[in-house]
Amino acid sequence: MNADNSETLLAQTIKSLKKNGFSMYFNRWLRTLANHDNTTILAYFRDETPQILLTDSETRAVHQNMSHVYLSGAYLLDPFYELHNSGADTNLYRMSDIAPDQFSRNQYFLEYYQRTTIIDEIAFIIWPSPQISVHVCLGRDIKSKRRFTIREISSTKQVLPIVETLVCEHWGNLRFSSDEHGENVLERMVRLVAETHSINLTKRQAEVALLVLRGHSSASIGLRLEISPQTVKVFRKQLYRKCNISSQAELFALITPLLVN
Repeated sequence: MNADNSETLLAQTIKSLKKNGFSMYFNRWLRTLANHDNTTILAYFRDETPQILLTDSETRAVHQNMSHVYLSGAYLLDPFYELHNSGADTNLYRMSDIAPDQFSRNQYFLEYYQRTTIIDEIAFIIWPSPQISVHVCLGRDIKSKRRFTIREISSTKQVLPIVETLVCEHWGNLRFSSDEHGENVLERMVRLVAETHSINLTKRQAEVALLVLRGHSSASIGLRLEISPQTVKVFRKQLYRKCNISSQAELFALITPLLVN
């Protein structure tokens, strides 16, 4: 890392706070720290469609399907969205550390995430307000074909207080379209499956379905819902029987289009 360049860019970032050029300088400064291939900055609010605050990548595939796939509803299955939904602490997180145990085998990974060509991803999770989280995602893709080293992650994490201050200062007044709490994803799933397929899911069946789609195994689902893996398997069998399906791929094909706007 070029210290002089990093310090100069940080100074320019601070000077550009609450101005149009902030995202550009902020991104340039971040690149001197993590030496990453792509940047994605998103804001999340409840179950509303996330807001894109910045995208930057030399690899076209990274953001190619973001607008019409990810923002259309696929984000509901994203591990970083799960962090937002759970109210995760402000910190730097690595995708491989927070992803469900069967993430690389689920349909969201196979049909969307894998196609971004992202090999490794870390993200600062910042809360400029109690309801809104800003995710500053730094990725490595096929451009470098490298994962982040432990030293690189540790070094990047050291600037967490600076990143938090900058994000909260610049995006502290960020607002979404409505402050009213509408349907959450489970309520919407239950309603749309009933309206579209005449299948009446219980709340527990919907919870299991969503966690399966996100890539959780029965053991992982059991930990999340505080029930035994065997009980999870019973709910999965009931779910599949009720939906007249026999695989996760069929569950994904049945439910995911309903969640996409």
